[in-house]
Amino acid sequence: MKTGLVLEGGGMRGVFTAGVLDAFLDYEVEFDYVIGASAGAAIGINYFSGQRGRSRYIDLDMHRIHPYIGLKGLFNGHGVIDLDFVFNDLPKTYYPFDFERYQEATRGRRMIMVATDAVTGEAAYLEEYEDFGRFADACRASCSLPLFCPLWKVDGRPMADGGLADSVPFKKAFADGCDRLVVVMTKDETYRKCEHRMWLPSAVYSDFPKVRELLCRRGPDYNKQIEELRQAEKEGNVIVVRPSQLFGVGRTTTDANLLELLYADGLRAGRDVVKALAQGA
Repeated sequence: MKTGLVLEGGGMRGVFTAGVLDAFLDYEVEFDYVIGASAGAAIGINYFSGQRGRSRYIDLDMHRIHPYIGLKGLFNGHGVIDLDFVFNDLPKTYYPFDFERYQEATRGRRMIMVATDAVTGEAAYLEEYEDFGRFADACRASCSLPLFCPLWKVDGRPMADGGLADSVPFKKAFADGCDRLVVVMTKDETYRKCEHRMWLPSAVYSDFPKVRELLCRRGPDYNKQIEELRQAEKEGNVIVVRPSQLFGVGRTTTDANLLELLYADGLRAGRDVVKALAQGA
């Protein structure tokens, strides 16, 4: 059976995913197929480069050295989350990304980064194994959360956060030939988004009406996908990994103590999955 790994986004709640994947690296659990949206993509690439602890470092330790989340980014054009620092300065200076090891690890394997085409509103499933510049652009586009970050171009196409079009891309994983999945979520089992349509000022993304529409119906779309995932879980071909609780961590939380609790919960959950896989679950 071909088992795929699916990684939800969620901003700083992705530190839970970082813990899960570090546990997989500890036990040398390998997946031939990984797909992630937003923070899921940013953490998934570190799994393939074999850099245990890199995602944790970025989420917990980096804020003490260079805070890259905050309102000051709005005044310099970077947005609330400074993705220019995350995907340009950080991998070159503070904690280099091992692209050569990533290339070696992905031979015969796939790492898909989900973005949203800002023109069509459709999911863009991006892969890159040779050109580091395009690779970084794809991952950055996947993380370009509307209202928090500027849109980013890949191959000349403006892209937004992958969570808009496909928050939990488990259907894509099945369509690509996976027989069963491990799906790592960043919200607990009770989490649902507000069903009311979001109101946006008319000037916001006026040039990208598809992005506006996706934002406005974000709650119902997400909740529908979660119900579909729960049905797939009941059918027995999906293992869903969720935090036991969120410990007060939100999309832009930078409190290291809270993030450490959620990371530790991810390590625990990852070890539980390793046991389940070993027992043939």
